[in-house]
Parts: sequence; structure tokens; C-alpha cells
Amino acid sequence: MSLNNTYGGSQGQARGVSAFFDNQASAQKAVNDLIAAGVARAMISMTGGQGAAGELGSTASGNQDKGFWDSLKDLFLPDEDRYSYAEGLRRGGYLVAVQADAANYERVLDILDNDGSVNMDERETQWRSEGWTGFTGNEARDAGGLTASGTSGIGMGAGVGGAVGDLTGVAALGGTNTSATATRTDTLAGRTASSATTAGTEVGGGRDETISLYEERLKIGKREVDHGRVRIRSYVVETPVNEQVSLHDEKVFVDRKAVDRPVTATDAMFQDRVIEAEERVEEAVIGKEARVTEEITLRKTVEDRTQTVSDTVRRTEVEIEDGRTAGKSAAAGQATRFSAATDTSKIVEHMDVISADGQNIGKVDHLDGPNGIKLTRINSPDGKHHHVPFTWIDHVDQHVHLNKTLAAIKAGQ
Repeated sequence: MSLNNTYGGSQGQARGVSAFFDNQASAQKAVNDLIAAGVARAMISMTGGQGAAGELGSTASGNQDKGFWDSLKDLFLPDEDRYSYAEGLRRGGYLVAVQADAANYERVLDILDNDGSVNMDERETQWRSEGWTGFTGNEARDAGGLTASGTSGIGMGAGVGGAVGDLTGVAALGGTNTSATATRTDTLAGRTASSATTAGTEVGGGRDETISLYEERLKIGKREVDHGRVRIRSYVVETPVNEQVSLHDEKVFVDRKAVDRPVTATDAMFQDRVIEAEERVEEAVIGKEARVTEEITLRKTVEDRTQTVSDTVRRTEVEIEDGRTAGKSAAAGQATRFSAATDTSKIVEHMDVISADGQNIGKVDHLDGPNGIKLTRINSPDGKHHHVPFTWIDHVDQHVHLNKTLAAIKAGQ
């Protein structure tokens, strides 16, 4: 069964059709039939796999699998379908992809079906019975240069998503934090150590080092899936019919009997006479009349529906830690330090609040007048709002960074 994809939704745009074949002969025949049907050669591509039919049980290396995956990157397919096609190529199959306009679309589907395209649902079931695990999600990240855990191998050990800390030491706020935030124990100090071990790049004089930030964007397209066909065929059936009819028959009999009586005046004596009687019979005459008894119409309707699709996208964030506390110029200090007059707009709800020694002491609930911020109750061990004055804030980036350590906060200094 062929898998067909549509790009955009306009009736005037081409539609992509992909079909998988077990061998090169079948795939090449499909290509030849498509060209003979009027499809331009430039609109057809054929991707061949490796190995022979007898090697279905062989195991390919990770680099080989990745090569098959990359060979399909231009096809707009879901990752699970692309992974299935890549497995088929690894097992020696061939993939034929066609860009078909509206006029040739149905004809292209018929040609690919008639030339023996593989039903991928059935084939995947067979592969799984042989031990194939199918698509798990890590394959796409591995093929894109990511590690198995989904983290880009570019030395981003400092963490993604900004600073969130361990609240087990915030005794000054009362009690032990048992909220969901308490489970996030990657402290700023821990991330700093991780960054030092994974990046380890020292910037020398006259030389720049760059960290690139990456962001995934959700790309949503549409594909058409063949759900089967409805075909109506009329044919002639002969049925014996038996009916009873009443027929009328005439019979002529000659009766001769001996008599002995006197001659009367009515008797025509000694004259020639001829008497005739004609027999008639009725016979059945069969005539047939054709009548329309039922009409069957094959009708196809098109309905639009809205479907909500959900997925997650990733991005890398950067946290800049400036360890220079002495010898900074006044201008540099003014450029990085928090100003209540100009920087309060940077503070948003649920932003993490980090102490000077890297401890997460809570999340922003709202601005508390012109002098400070209030922390959320949900992340507070005692279930109460706590006030943080603006004078405690050192700077704001993705988080609110304080100029006081956790010990100073506990001491109320």
C-alpha cells in the first residue's frame, strides 16, 4: 500500500506519493509505468537499499542506519514512517517517491498498487515479530547529531532551561519544601562545575569563542492515508422462473352409430354433403419486459475537520555568570546591575529566584509595589508569600539573581 502526503492543502499543489518495493525490478517497473502514464521523470525518485533478499536477518551498523535516514530527509514524512522506510532500505528494498498533480494523482496510486507496492503496516508487524523494535524517538535525534538522551553534543553541560535549585536549605522560610520544585536539584553551583568539565574552553587574547543557541520549531503538514476503496460492479445472473397458465384446447371427434328409422321430409336423400370441423388449441407465448427495480449510486463527500496536534520542541538557553566582583568599572557595574527604575519589566511570573550562592529560594508571584517582589505560596515551605526587596536583586536574565547568599537571607542580613 502506498503512503501519500500532501503539502499545504491547495488543490493546485502537487501531492507526494511514496511506495516501498521489495526489489529493484518491481520498483523500476513502477517508475517505467509512471513515465509511460505521463508523469515527468523529474518528478520521480527511486532510493535503493543495501543487501539481498536473503539478508533480512542481518544487522546494520548505526552509521549505515543513519545513512538510510539521511537519504529520506527530503521526504515530508512523520519520523516513524521515515524510520520504517529506512529499515526497509536497510533490508534491501527500494523506495519510489512521486510528485503527482491532481490530474494524475489517482492514476499514480493505481500504478503503484498494481506494480506490487508493499503494505507497510503488515510489513512492520512482520519485522516486529523478528525482533525489530520500531521507532522509539531517539533515532531522529541520533541521526541529527544528538546523543541518545536527546542532548546536543556541543558541550552544553551548563544546563538547559536556566537556573533552578535545591530548596532543601531554605530553612529561613520555614519547614521543608515538599512541592514539585523541591525535586529539581540541579543547583547553579552544580551546573557551573558541569560546565567547567564539559566545555573547558579558555578564551585567549585576540580570539573569540561562540556558543550557538538552538531552537526547534514545530513543522506541521498533512498527508493522505489510503483507507481502502469502495467498488461497485454489476453483472447478469440468470434465474429459472416457473409460472402456471390455463390453456384452452378444442377436440373434434367423429361418432358413428347404427340407426333404423323412417325417412322424414327433412332428410336430404341421395345428395352429396361435406361436413367440416376445425380444431383449435391455445399455447403459451413467453414475452419479457425489462424494468428498473433499484438504483445504486456511489457518492464521495469531502468534510473538513480540525485536529489538535501536540508535541514538544526544544531550545538551548544560556546563562552568563560574571565572577568579577572587584575591579569592575562603574560603567560596567551600571550595565549589569538591576535598576528598579528600568528593569522591573524584565521580572515575570514564575521566574526562578536564585541566591548569590546558586540556591533556588522560590518563584516570582507578582511585583509587590515599588519596592520588591512577592514569592509564590505554592513553592513556599510554609505556604505563605515572602517579600524580596529590590535592593537584594543583583541582575535579571532568565532568572532573578540576588546579591545575597542563602546564609545571609537566613540571617536576615
